[in-house]
Amino acid sequence: MVQNYKQTSGACSQTNTEELLTPAHEENVRFIHYTWQRVMREMQTCQGRENNNQGPQKYVERTPNPALSSFTPVDLNDVKRKNTQDSKKSS
Repeated sequence: MVQNYKQTSGACSQTNTEELLTPAHEENVRFIHYTWQRVMREMQTCQGRENNNQGPQKYVERTPNPALSSFTPVDLNDVKRKNTQDSKKSS
């Protein structure tokens, strides 16, 4: 089952009767989003420096897991866009 929620600021928003998004949940989502954006900016800033021991460090497996060799990252924005288009078509 796919559940779609709209991100809002302020009071609880509910687009599905099964689950209620509380203000604490929305605050956690905002915190994670803004923190991740800051880390990504710092990664881009530190990428060209010679002494790259400061700032965030990208984790790289020393011995990659063979079970993950065919793993392909998912573009969540693309998935959201497709879900939005599909819901408009079925309306």
